Amino acid sequence: MENKIVEFYRNVLVGLVEPSPVEQLIGIKAIEVVPGHAIFEMDVDQQHSNPQGTLNGGITCTLADITMGMAFGSTLLPEETFTTIELKINFMKPVWNGTIRAEAKSVKKGKTIGLIDCNVYDDNNSLVAYATSTCMVLRGDKAEGR
Repeated sequence: MENKIVEFYRNVLVGLVEPSPVEQLIGIKAIEVVPGHAIFEMDVDQQHSNPQGTLNGGITCTLADITMGMAFGSTLLPEETFTTIELKINFMKPVWNGTIRAEAKSVKKGKTIGLIDCNVYDDNNSLVAYATSTCMVLRGDKAEGR
């Protein structure tokens, strides 16, 4: 049986289902979701800027968070789900406009805890941000309704 997240994004990529509301709101697009790896991107323009005119760090963090979550979620068994319990991001350079791409991989999935990392690049393939996330696998009652 295929992983629910991998199946969902396969359907998003061919236009059978809509991406999540937050992806639609911010303009985040799935590029690839396979077990243990995900790539998402977004076009950055003035609507994403902070008072200094550069890309708001929270938007960059949201892109990284979604990408890391889907990289980790794509490793889960059918009866499992997850929640993020920690996220850290380092901002390396400003972005004013263009396309940014987040590439995440599941570094380690244990029975309960997983570690994921993510690089965010600009149009020139230059590192914009580096993020890590710790996720907790949920099963049974804790997984219900998620």
